[in-house]
Amino acid sequence: MFRRQPIHEGPPLATEKEIAGFLAEVERRAFKHALYAVRDEHLALDLVQESMMRLADKYAGKPAEELPLLFHRILQNTIRDHYRRQKVRNLWSTMLSSLSSSVDEDDDPLERINVDDGVSGPAEVAERAQVVALIDEAVKKLPRRQQEAFLLRYWEELDVAETAQVMGCSEGSVKTHCSRANHSIAAFLRKRGIEP
Repeated sequence: MFRRQPIHEGPPLATEKEIAGFLAEVERRAFKHALYAVRDEHLALDLVQESMMRLADKYAGKPAEELPLLFHRILQNTIRDHYRRQKVRNLWSTMLSSLSSSVDEDDDPLERINVDDGVSGPAEVAERAQVVALIDEAVKKLPRRQQEAFLLRYWEELDVAETAQVMGCSEGSVKTHCSRANHSIAAFLRKRGIEP
């Protein structure tokens, strides 16, 4: 008997080239997201690679315009899964009285901000670099959900609805997390004599 193939309606599906291009474009920012979340470069790289593989394996048949939201959702779920596995491992480790591994704290300044863009002299360049380093430090200190909302909204430039979809929460929660993150960062900067 002859079976009809479903007809795809809507935007064209992403090609392998479009998927590869998207992954190359998002790779550095995704690594920074993961690094903020797990504070370990090797682990962050592993989580990003795992997320990229999941996107390529499971969602290759999606339209190219859906790739950013899908990827960020996959990355956040991969990070959450890591923490769940780590929590279980730590529980068993504690129960078995074994030592748990320590988390590596790296001071990696924000690379996305161009510190000499439109700045006239070396003193101003140095001042902007210091502010960037302080913002980086402030973002690292945010609670995980605030950090996630802040990075998705202001680094990835997703709107509130897209951020809520990626984070698996309501738009109101995204606004609350972003507001708290902004207030925390501003307070952190004020304590160091910088008026945001």
